[in-house]
Amino acid sequence: MLLTKIKRRLIAIYLEAVTGFLWWGVGFFPSHCCRNFFYRLFGMKIGKGSTIHMMGRIYDPRHITIGVDTIIGEQATLDGRKQLPNSHGGLEIGNHVDIASQVMIWTSEHDIHSEDMHPIEEKVIIEDYVFIGPRAIILPGVTIGKGAVVGAGAVVTKNVAPLTIVGGIPAVKIGERKTQQLNYKLGRARLFQ
Repeated sequence: MLLTKIKRRLIAIYLEAVTGFLWWGVGFFPSHCCRNFFYRLFGMKIGKGSTIHMMGRIYDPRHITIGVDTIIGEQATLDGRKQLPNSHGGLEIGNHVDIASQVMIWTSEHDIHSEDMHPIEEKVIIEDYVFIGPRAIILPGVTIGKGAVVGAGAVVTKNVAPLTIVGGIPAVKIGERKTQQLNYKLGRARLFQ
């Protein structure tokens, strides 16, 4: 029991150090290649042509997977935490996904109904061709279906069906994408961001 607590504490301290290094040491460096190198070095899986713009806040990169041709805007928060026993956490982002600036994606939250406010970790899945607008918040356990759109500032608390447009707090359906054929590339990420 004591050894388990010590081990968990040491892992937590290590992950806090990694988060700090990726934020301060890597996140402000104006080179996509350099940032991707360090994100991969600490366990993140990033597909060809994908990038995370500057000042990204990365929690536990070991459990974050990003597909190909995906662009994540500056100051985005990517939470890959999957530390608890029997955890279902982690973050999976598909191909050709466009995540705007200051989006927060969380896989961990507190159980506000428990006496000890213990953490809950649930996986977030963002499928291919999704667009998430600026300052949207995606909460633990959510799946955003292929081609869905999340409006700016929305708070997504439940799954979003493919090709659905959602917005608001909490996010609700406000429309559907008119195209059924999704076969585009996002283009190149902006230099020095």
